[in-house]
Amino acid sequence: MTRHARPDANRAPNASRSRTIASTKTAALARRSTVVRDDASVVVGGRRRRAIVPRVFAPSNTRPPMTPHEEPELVDPEELLLVDGEIGPVTRPATKELDVAREAWYVRAILTADVYDVAIESPCEIAPRLSERIGASIYLKREDLQPVFSFKIRGAYNKMKQLSEEERARGVITSSLGCKAIIAMPVTTPGIKVEAVRRLGGEVVLVGENYDATQAYAKQRSKEEGLTYIPPFDDPFVIAGQGTVGVELLRQLPSVDIVFVPIGGGGLAAGMAAYIKAIRPEIRVIGVEPAGANAMTISLARGKIVKLNKVDGFADGVAVREPGRDCFEIIHSMLDGIITVRTDQIASAIKDVFGDTRSILEPAGAVAVAGAKAYCTANNFKGKVVAVTSGANMNFDRLRVISEIADQGGKEEATLLSVIPEKNGEFKRFVETVGDRNISEFKYRVQGDNARVLYSIEVSDIKEVQETMARMDALGFKTVDLSNDTATQFHLRHMTGGKARVKDERLYSVEIPERAGALGNFLDFISPKWSISMTHYRADGGQVGKVLFGVQVTENDREEFEKCLELCGYKYVDMTSNVAFRTLFGDDN
Repeated sequence: MTRHARPDANRAPNASRSRTIASTKTAALARRSTVVRDDASVVVGGRRRRAIVPRVFAPSNTRPPMTPHEEPELVDPEELLLVDGEIGPVTRPATKELDVAREAWYVRAILTADVYDVAIESPCEIAPRLSERIGASIYLKREDLQPVFSFKIRGAYNKMKQLSEEERARGVITSSLGCKAIIAMPVTTPGIKVEAVRRLGGEVVLVGENYDATQAYAKQRSKEEGLTYIPPFDDPFVIAGQGTVGVELLRQLPSVDIVFVPIGGGGLAAGMAAYIKAIRPEIRVIGVEPAGANAMTISLARGKIVKLNKVDGFADGVAVREPGRDCFEIIHSMLDGIITVRTDQIASAIKDVFGDTRSILEPAGAVAVAGAKAYCTANNFKGKVVAVTSGANMNFDRLRVISEIADQGGKEEATLLSVIPEKNGEFKRFVETVGDRNISEFKYRVQGDNARVLYSIEVSDIKEVQETMARMDALGFKTVDLSNDTATQFHLRHMTGGKARVKDERLYSVEIPERAGALGNFLDFISPKWSISMTHYRADGGQVGKVLFGVQVTENDREEFEKCLELCGYKYVDMTSNVAFRTLFGDDN
């Protein structure tokens, strides 16, 4: 694999000289696209803006100006649900002098960030097959090709370069480099990430079920042992390091309409937006979040930081409950908005990138690609866009699940459920009605006077799904589309059977950490008081596994039972009313 390094990357490290080179090159770029007026304002791309570029080369403060924040409110991710390709609302205050000063600080910090001792200038390349299918020119900014297969090395290294000799000697601790380094990670961290850190010589501490617990441990240990805490995203110098991706992008692809950036805590989006919107404000910068990890989306809509009460961990690299405060300051004032994507869309984007590059991204690394696809398709956009492929650290065993749901996200496969009469000749008539559609999966089960058929067919677009369903309904075969039903995709399509004669049965989906003993800990809360009637579990190699289970609970005991679920601390969803479950295993015909 060819690595694209900067021309001066192999020279002896010299912080002062490399900063001078970076500043000179970018200043020249800025001069070519910027007109400085006598009234201390600047016109960039035809839009008047306060003097950003002239201030860039003034002495920098230790930290940029920051607005005080109140404690975040706890919210549910489902508070704000967007349709495919829709940009979420932004409650944006009027620009203040503080905002202008902050933007100037960040542009200077990004221009002088020193990351190329450890990072490469990642290529920006067209995705030809994806572009042809979507109808837009889609470029990939390949941060997955960094030596550590992630953009995060930029920010962490830039932060460490700011440390004094004494601070470096004491060591650093981070919750997400030579000097002594301790890296705290959740116990559910994919093994490929853990082994990569150990191979680089860091001391790995696995602690906590989630990022919040791990971060708390890292901060506490840093105080106790006098270590310097290196945040994964919420720090001005970390943000500045990530912003170097934007500097490279404008040099590599001067003509671009939209840049799509993944958002977890917000460091990468903040850094890229701070630079791109200052130098080329006509370029739109759009963030992308998973629909179940949309903390920044809701924060922008409310105009203040919120904290999610639960988070979908499928794209674990961006599964953050609370955005960074430094990150929010920039994103709130400079980002053009955020769109959200589903799990199946992320999986489909992984497949798309593999088709064009033969590289396999992690789910978080494909979030921006999924967003670019959704936006261009929904808005019939035909211009030039860039999606940042932010990482490729994924356990190999996750590929099975991702492969299964990728076709759903790409609208290349539809999962349908039909109810047909159980009498001679009806099954043959059903198969003939499906027609020439290639059936990729099929489950048939007799239940009373009817049979339930759960099947997947290959399709090229949603119109073909609708045509198939219309033919089924015309012949009296009641049919529902379960392509986007999570319970079906993760569980029910792998199960067979019919209605069980179980009284007061309820169905729940619970997310349990994928580690030894987690399932036993969960059962301690509900057994033996309640009887379990059905279970299905399938590991997907991520931080959490989804367990589907049926349990006998009367309506009077339901509140007590769900309190037990809450005590165990795992995310759960009542799936009893799910249409697929009711049809396959319940009383619905």
